[in-house]
Amino acid sequence: MVFSSLIFLYLFFPLSLLFYFLSKNLTYRNIVLIVFSLAFYAWGEPVWIILLILSASIDFFHSLLIEKYRGTWVPKAALISSIILNLSLLVFFKYSAFLVQNINLIFGINIPFSEFSLPIGISFYTFQTMSYTIDVYRGDTKAQQSYFKFLLYVSLFHQLVAGPIVRYSDIANEIECRSINISEVYSGINRFVIGLGKKVLIANTAGELAEPLLNGNLQHLTTTGAWLGILTFTIQIYFDFSGYSDMAIGMGKMVGFHYKENFNYPYMASSVTDFWRRWHISLGSFFRDYLYIPLGGNRSHYIRNIIVVWFLTGLWHGASWNFVVWGLFYGFFIILEKKFLLEFFKKLPAFVSHIYLLFLVVIGWVFFQFTNLETGFNYLGIMFGIGGNGFFSVEDGILLSGNLLFLIIAAVGCTPMISNLWKRLMERIKEWKYSDWVPALWHPAINILLLILCTAFLIGKSYNPFLYFRF
Repeated sequence: MVFSSLIFLYLFFPLSLLFYFLSKNLTYRNIVLIVFSLAFYAWGEPVWIILLILSASIDFFHSLLIEKYRGTWVPKAALISSIILNLSLLVFFKYSAFLVQNINLIFGINIPFSEFSLPIGISFYTFQTMSYTIDVYRGDTKAQQSYFKFLLYVSLFHQLVAGPIVRYSDIANEIECRSINISEVYSGINRFVIGLGKKVLIANTAGELAEPLLNGNLQHLTTTGAWLGILTFTIQIYFDFSGYSDMAIGMGKMVGFHYKENFNYPYMASSVTDFWRRWHISLGSFFRDYLYIPLGGNRSHYIRNIIVVWFLTGLWHGASWNFVVWGLFYGFFIILEKKFLLEFFKKLPAFVSHIYLLFLVVIGWVFFQFTNLETGFNYLGIMFGIGGNGFFSVEDGILLSGNLLFLIIAAVGCTPMISNLWKRLMERIKEWKYSDWVPALWHPAINILLLILCTAFLIGKSYNPFLYFRF
């Protein structure tokens, strides 16, 4: 089940809210959230719910040991045990086939293996439970004494399969005590609908444009077509990922949870370093706080630390070498920026560094998209006039002219322009005589309109991919 499906929008989520608000006691509300979260996760493949519960149990009991036996050898042993068990589960279910394939290739042997479907969201909830145990060990948070409250934290369906990665300390107080008011619910609805619009109206439309260009016969692809394909994918992946984060944040607000922001107009960045402060913020902060800094950060061997972090960041995204290349690609430019590029760009007009960043991001998405590296490099070659079918075709012209308005709207949506214009409009409206009534009427009207449009798109089109299936 995904947030952008009709069954979620008109059955699952409304029912979860209904039962939640019918329950006046916080304990009962937590039970409602756990039940619906487990049902959400078990919707496609119920067997994997055992893995989720196992992962939660590992870190819950290990953290109790850490808390109880502070000052002895037990906490360190419990922490190491927790990390080993968590990573073992992640490696087995996500990377075992990848490892066996590479061992067979390197040593020329034929170890048999069977691939099985990846438990959705395993990378997200594994990182969440690990961060909890590490934080308890560091003394940054106290161990949760109630298993069901901890299971609630791990299983919350708002962010379970698509992020953001929520640290226990961020919502610990809200698990124990949270209040809900009409304003927060209203704000949550607004945020959810905006995220839904991003996903359904923009990401899916961009994906439909990109699909035949990215996955068609490369021999028939022109240079213009190649650039159009990867640029529309650039639009798709941003609005898809940020849309899911918006929906998660919105749903959390409706029931009293406040998740941190996960995207901050990343395509407005002026460097790779800045981009990764804006893109999937929760993931970047995880690798920074739990890997980069413990390795030594900027204090010692920072080049080694960056390489390790970005190798693993790439691998986290999928069990394929293209993701490793994608991660190291960014790591290489971050090292260059630390060495001299950031200082160099300070001497140039701001737009130069912005163009540099956008160019690298688009190139990076090629490595991200093509799990077959040879195909990815062939695609890159066509983008630069090597091995393609010419520079431009009639089909390219038809595709561009028919979708130019959409591409302009999507490009503007990647910037804070719309948000800033809306804020200015609201400021002007405050000067009107009946200003209090305008937002009260406009906001619901816009939300209803967006919901109707999204519903029409979901009914009329079958294309509704879930890009997070790799994670």
